[in-house]
Amino acid sequence: MKKGVVFSGMRPTGRLHIGHLSVLDNWVKLQEEFQCYFGIVDWHALTTDFENTSEMQDNIRMMLLDWLSVGLDPLKSPIFVQSQVKEHSELHLLFSMMLPVSWLERVPSYKDQILQLGLQGKDIATYGFLGYPVLMSADILIYRANVVPVGEDQLAHIELSREIARRFNYLYKTDLFPEPQARLAKVALLPGVDGRKMSKSYNNDIPIAATSKEISEKVQMMVTDPARIKKTDPGNPEICIVHTYQNIYNASEVEEIRTNCKSGNIGCVACKKRLATVLDEMLAPLRERRSYYEERPNLLHDIIETGAKEARKEAGKTLELVRTAMNVSLKI
Repeated sequence: MKKGVVFSGMRPTGRLHIGHLSVLDNWVKLQEEFQCYFGIVDWHALTTDFENTSEMQDNIRMMLLDWLSVGLDPLKSPIFVQSQVKEHSELHLLFSMMLPVSWLERVPSYKDQILQLGLQGKDIATYGFLGYPVLMSADILIYRANVVPVGEDQLAHIELSREIARRFNYLYKTDLFPEPQARLAKVALLPGVDGRKMSKSYNNDIPIAATSKEISEKVQMMVTDPARIKKTDPGNPEICIVHTYQNIYNASEVEEIRTNCKSGNIGCVACKKRLATVLDEMLAPLRERRSYYEERPNLLHDIIETGAKEARKEAGKTLELVRTAMNVSLKI
């Protein structure tokens, strides 16, 4: 028996990198315990990138391949594109009719993101961006999900989903919607190879789909102890990006490497070479699985079509109950 229902999604705004692996590994585990629905939420991508959608389809395809490569199983959990399940948009509309604007304006990320993206020249003071958390709530509640895996930065959105569920149930005298609970997973805080936040736009990321050559090149770019000139100089692992990665991905050897670094018994070149090997071994089975799906475009199409069909079936059940509760289900 499954413990409950999970919904989770990601915006298709670019390639995924190894910083996403801890989140995706958690999803893979959840699909063994819960009935999961995984959505590539393309409408959400439009809330901040509505002016340039030229790469949307490529990003959707890349995200699907990344998800499948890490082990998401379409036979266990529907995988779909949000815009192909129109029930999400109808529930979003119906929720918007009963939701005070003040609830949205107090979401912590709203003004902050308008400011931050405004500094980048983006004007996102739009109706769609203001309503972003309502659409997110519709994504969750359309499947009556009771568990949502999120990072701490999304906790305010999950709280809003609970408030929307409570308000709907109170207004329409029903217990239709559960109050979804956040499932916080341990997420490795992985810096980019230059020490900044890992991002495709900085070219400091290591893609999940990276080849052996790309991995080696990225590791060579990693910032090490600037005070260490010669191989025999004692190093300071605490300020070395390579050591940060060794600590996360090479736990069995990290203490030995740390000791040898501090004593000057291992140089940065050898340390980087060992890390590149470890990362390559970790990503090799993902590349193999990805290649399997890349060579079968018809299978990718079937996965998305089947996932959307299964999602629409469940979403349709919820939406009919919502229409009945709100008395907008035509009876004439």
